[in-house]
Amino acid sequence: MVEHTTNQESDFTDLQAKAKVNNLNFYYGSFHALKQNNFPVYANKVTALIGPSGCGKTTLLRCFNRMHDLYSGNRYEGEIVIDSVNILERKVDPIEVRMRIGMVFQKPNPFPKSIYENVAYGLRVRGDKKRSLIDAKVEDALKAAALWDEVKGRLNQSAYNLSGGQQQRLCIARALVTNPEIILFDEPTSALDPIATASIEDLITELKNQVTILIVTHSMQQAARFSDYTAFMYLGELIEFDETKQIFAQPTHKQTEAYISGIIG
Repeated sequence: MVEHTTNQESDFTDLQAKAKVNNLNFYYGSFHALKQNNFPVYANKVTALIGPSGCGKTTLLRCFNRMHDLYSGNRYEGEIVIDSVNILERKVDPIEVRMRIGMVFQKPNPFPKSIYENVAYGLRVRGDKKRSLIDAKVEDALKAAALWDEVKGRLNQSAYNLSGGQQQRLCIARALVTNPEIILFDEPTSALDPIATASIEDLITELKNQVTILIVTHSMQQAARFSDYTAFMYLGELIEFDETKQIFAQPTHKQTEAYISGIIG
C-alpha cells in the first residue's frame, strides 16, 4: 500500500468543500477499480483528476452522478457527501443527483433534436412546463456557455448543424440549464481542435464563478493551465491531492513526480 499525500499539510481552512469523498471504493463486479479514495472538492474551484490511462479517473468522476447505477454488477462503498448527504446511498434518487450534478462527456453528444430542445431537455425531464420560463432558462444557459450570439437566430435548427466546438458548448449549456451545483467534465476537449479547445478552457475558467467543476483530463498541460486543485491517481488509488501549482512545482509523492516528469504514463 502506498502512502498517500493529500492536503493535510496545507492550510485550506478558509475554503468551503462542496463535496467530500470519504473512503470511496468502487467495484465492476469482482474488479476493485477504486481503492479508499479521500479528497475534497472545493466550491467554485476547478479540480483536475490526472493520471495514466486506466487509473480510475473516469470511474471516479462517474460516481459523482451515479452513472454506474445504469449497469448491473457495479457496487459503491464509502461516501460522496454533499450538503451532509451521502449521494451514494440507495435511498437517494439518482435522477435527483443528476439534476444537481451535470456532466459533459469526452465527445460532443447532442441529442437528435433542435438546438433549443437540446438545452430544454433537462427542464422538461424535471417537469417544467411554462414556456416563458423555459425560454428564459434556455437563453441564460446558452449565454453562460458563450453560444447564444452564434445560435439565437436558429434555435429550431438541428444541433447536428453546429461545429464540434459549438456542439460541446451546447452540451455545456444543456448541463447548466438545471442550475447544477457541480459539473463533471470527462476530457471535454480531446475531440476538438486547438481553437475550440482554447474556447472551452476559457469557458470553464469563467464557469467556476457560478458552479463547482471536477474535470478529468489526459493533458497535464491543460490541468496546469486552468485548474485550482489537482488529484493524481494511479491504479485506482488517489496518490496525491494539493493545489495545482504545488503538484506541478513540488509534488510530495515520488509517483506523482515520476508521472509529471514522464517516467511513468
